[in-house]
Amino acid sequence: MAMLKSCAFSGIDAFPIEVEVDVASGNLPSYHVVGLPTASVREGAVRIRASLEHIGQAMPRKKVTVNLAPADRRKEGAAFDLPIALTVLGAEGLLNLERLKGFLVMGELGLDGAVRGVRGMLSAGLMARDEGMQGIVVPSSCAQEAAEVSGIEVLAIEHLSEIVEYCRGAHLEPQMPAAVTTAEYSAASCDMSEVRGQAGARVALEVAVAGGHNLLLVGPPGTGKTMLARRIPTILPPLTRDEALETTRIYSSLSLNNGQLLKTRPFRAPHHTISAPALVGGGSPPVAGEISLAHNGVLFLDELPEFQRSTLESMRQPLEDRRMVIGRVSGRIELPASVLLAASANPCPCGWLGSEERQCTCTLAQIDRYRARLSGPLLDRMDLQIFVPNVQLGELRGRAVGESSAAIRERVLLARDRQLHRLAPYGFRTNAEMGPVATRKTCTLTGPAEKALGRLFEVRRGMSARAVDRIIKVSRTIADLMGQEEIDEGCVLEAASYRSLDLDPGPKLPPSRSESSPIDSMSVSASEPRSTW
Repeated sequence: MAMLKSCAFSGIDAFPIEVEVDVASGNLPSYHVVGLPTASVREGAVRIRASLEHIGQAMPRKKVTVNLAPADRRKEGAAFDLPIALTVLGAEGLLNLERLKGFLVMGELGLDGAVRGVRGMLSAGLMARDEGMQGIVVPSSCAQEAAEVSGIEVLAIEHLSEIVEYCRGAHLEPQMPAAVTTAEYSAASCDMSEVRGQAGARVALEVAVAGGHNLLLVGPPGTGKTMLARRIPTILPPLTRDEALETTRIYSSLSLNNGQLLKTRPFRAPHHTISAPALVGGGSPPVAGEISLAHNGVLFLDELPEFQRSTLESMRQPLEDRRMVIGRVSGRIELPASVLLAASANPCPCGWLGSEERQCTCTLAQIDRYRARLSGPLLDRMDLQIFVPNVQLGELRGRAVGESSAAIRERVLLARDRQLHRLAPYGFRTNAEMGPVATRKTCTLTGPAEKALGRLFEVRRGMSARAVDRIIKVSRTIADLMGQEEIDEGCVLEAASYRSLDLDPGPKLPPSRSESSPIDSMSVSASEPRSTW
């Protein structure tokens, strides 16, 4: 017998597997894999036999039994090819596996003995470190990803013969992590300076990004809603190393990272025909969905009412808990889902309700049916709800250039730094993530601000407790952008002006809000909200 350590995956997490091989005499040669293997694991016999022949060895003409322990958990993929091939040689007495004791071994074998990349290498490295193992043997194509895990050796190989020679005494140089692990978003393709007009929406974007708040842009077609949303990554802060490791684990579980650590925050924009399992995760076996692929980044849902209602409703729990829990008969997996949700919508089916350019042709019944596609609880989770008006021709064709993404990003970084230092004892990174205890401890309202919040609650009788909590969090972000320790009355009124859907949701639209900067406009009365949908 011979044994090596490997691993399998449940969601994005790795769990240890012992690869045991027993070679026994028998009348007829056979090859059996036990321990709940999938077809891709069982088919490895063909790849292993051809690979061994290419290095001058042969599959034993005996009874070969492979056990993948623990036997009660499903194993899939071709990553067991390499450890099985080595343990077969070890069980036959053709190879001493002592040098691989303490190493986790993974890799898919080609028919010529080449070792090909496999998914989940970052999670495998983290598991090896947590299990106290010495290191990990991986294919060269994904060795850089595994090398990002500190505290373990990473042996990168390109061919089965290399690891065989290593077991016989040859030297392999451990893989080292790359010098640069994160990078800023490249503004070569788009920049906030390209947005003409829409000063109010621009500042709303800045508030949303500074605090990690969800954002809904409502307006007629062609007003720049999608253009604004696609420029959110240009004002996001760069990924920290911990965030990069968290996000890369998700992409690595689906082989979407090309064996490299992610350098920029993800921006995911699925089409409105997406299914609920594809959006929040699922399938058999369960895998991460778009909301998890956007972890630590942006999930943009363009034309929000066009998504299936059941699909959107499936996001309510992960938006609140910032994680997605998928339960199946075979088990339960938990996926991270801390995202900035940005969405856009038209105010009515024809799109022109409230526009100063064209007349709306929709009936009240059509408008009611259109808006009924979005439930109240889902809209309640949108911290900022902004009406985006039409842009005048003079602004479109004028020579005035808007503020650049770099300038906005500097203010966002300062606000994020304030949040990080304030929320570090509570384990949060942004204001939007705060729990009830952190909100009460860190969001101190002045006396006039408390009175303003009380007046708002009286005026907006339909405002939920969640809406009040989110107004306070957005107020905290506005205060951070202004460099204030306390939340004053102006911050509360400004945050409340962003929640237009808390007002009468009827089809009538008053004039759009002014183009003045909302952070500079602090004279709004609690009984006179700025805009409504």
